Parts: sequence; C-alpha cells; structure tokens
Amino acid sequence: MNVSVLLVDDDERIRQALGLALTDEGFTVEEAESGEDALRQLDSAGFDVVLLDLMLPGVDGLDVCRMLRSRGDLPIIIVTARTDTPDVIAGLEAGADDYVTKPLIASELAARIRALLRRRGGGRQNTSLTIEDLEIWPDEGVVHRAGEELYLTRTEFRLLVELAAAEGRIVTREQLLQRVWGYDYYGDTRLLDVHVRRLRMKVERNPDQPAVVLTVRGAGYKIGPPR
Repeated sequence: MNVSVLLVDDDERIRQALGLALTDEGFTVEEAESGEDALRQLDSAGFDVVLLDLMLPGVDGLDVCRMLRSRGDLPIIIVTARTDTPDVIAGLEAGADDYVTKPLIASELAARIRALLRRRGGGRQNTSLTIEDLEIWPDEGVVHRAGEELYLTRTEFRLLVELAAAEGRIVTREQLLQRVWGYDYYGDTRLLDVHVRRLRMKVERNPDQPAVVLTVRGAGYKIGPPR
C-alpha cells in the first residue's frame, strides 16, 4: 500500500532530510512549511497521515491539529523537541494520535506510522460487542448508542475495541500501548491517559463518573459490565 505523508515543518533542512529518509522507507512525502500551507494542501489533496511540528509560524501546530481533528479522523503525529514539557499533553489533547521527539529517527518514525495506520481485522466479522448502551462493530469501525453513531477517531476506536474484547478483564497500560500503538513506550503513559480521557468524553454519559471505561488503580483499565 502506498502511504502518503504530509510533513509540516518550518525548517527546510529537517523537511529535506526527513523527507528523503521517509521516501527511502517507502512513503510518498509532500512538504509544508507553515500551518497555512498545510491546510491549503489538505484542502486540495488526500493524505494518509500528517507529521506535524508544533512550533510553526503563523497558524501554530496546535491550531492545525484542532482544525484537522474537527474535520475527521486523519491520523496525526506531532513532533516536539522535548518530552518533559506540557507540549506533549497539549498536542494529544488537541487531537493528535501519537507523538515523536527530535532528533527523529526515520526507521522508528516509519514503524510508528505503519502501526498507526494498521487496522484491527480478523476474527469478528459481522459480530458486535455490547457494553452498557453501546454497540461496537469492530470490523466496520462503528459505534452506536441507541441507534445513533458516535464519532471516534481511529485510535480511540481501537482502544475501545481492545478493552471491550477483554470482556471485563483488566488490560494493563503496557498491553494497551503495545496493542493500540504497536510499540513500547518504556513507562511513558501520558499518551494512553489522554486518549482514555478523550474516549470517555465520547462514550460515557458522565465522564466524571465513568461506567464504560473503568480505571483499575495501579493495574490498568477494564470495560464496564456488559449489558
């Protein structure tokens, strides 16, 4: 499958070096030097994933991320210079699916892109999972509540399916990171925690008192009791 990447960064040297490296990894890469440029290209062409630097002139990366997320579930990977700042949390809460830190390693980034684009498949054709008042169709990527479809991003949906498939058993944070994102985060669970918060905002009647996605303190998460 040919994967088209939009690389958004205001540093020309980074764009050129990373663009060539990702091309060598088998991706088709287009470049944007600003948030405005990225939005123009996204309006006129289709991409499979956006690699988005947060520090952009004009419309910054966070605003671009929010705009893209409001339009749909296009996978977004944010780029940040440091992991010990609020930038990571802000980017994830703006709707990013994943993050990487500079300096970037092309092979690692390529693995993250492929993991993000991988769809869950097999074993559940034409079978739904029912939790509380939710009906989940894993193979169709659809969630219904009382006949109405809920909008989830690709990553949020995969997270919900992993928990639902465990049928009330605890799924550890490490297991979820491996199954949903496809690699080891070495104990950094901010990515998971933000996505759980975002998922609860969509699937819970009262996100402050969750009944679907339950926290098991010190262990991980589990799904609420089936209906």
